[in-house]
Amino acid sequence: MDARKELGGDQAVPRLRIVIPNDRGHSLVGILHETGSEEVVVVCHGFRSSKVANSSMVTIANALEKEGISAFRFDFAGNGESNGSFQYGNYLSEADDLRSIVQHFLEHKRVISAIVGHSKGGIVVLLYASKYSDVSTIVNISGRFKLEKRHGRFV
Repeated sequence: MDARKELGGDQAVPRLRIVIPNDRGHSLVGILHETGSEEVVVVCHGFRSSKVANSSMVTIANALEKEGISAFRFDFAGNGESNGSFQYGNYLSEADDLRSIVQHFLEHKRVISAIVGHSKGGIVVLLYASKYSDVSTIVNISGRFKLEKRHGRFV
């Protein structure tokens, strides 16, 4: 685990850069808003975005931080700082990326109290919840509600 303070900003809560490997050999890079709470909320960005490019995701993480809840926002493989190739669709692989993130925090004795996703990230959190039952609160913000298997969008 690579953990160091995020550069810039004047935060009362430490922000740590953490790199977590996924099952495909990619490094997923994220920022942990570390409040010291046992709970962590994982925040997932949308299509062609990143952990920092989507101001809504940063705002959500900051709001959780103010409530004393740690938040982790990260880049899916092929987005932002995470390595790998960007792919259109790719929902199932991103659900696997989310699994790697959740497993990392569970292995470090943290409780994932919620996963939150915006737009494409909203679909990813729903897919994750349909496959795993280790997170009880799922928040889909502006995710598509009608996914059909056409044009390769669901893989």
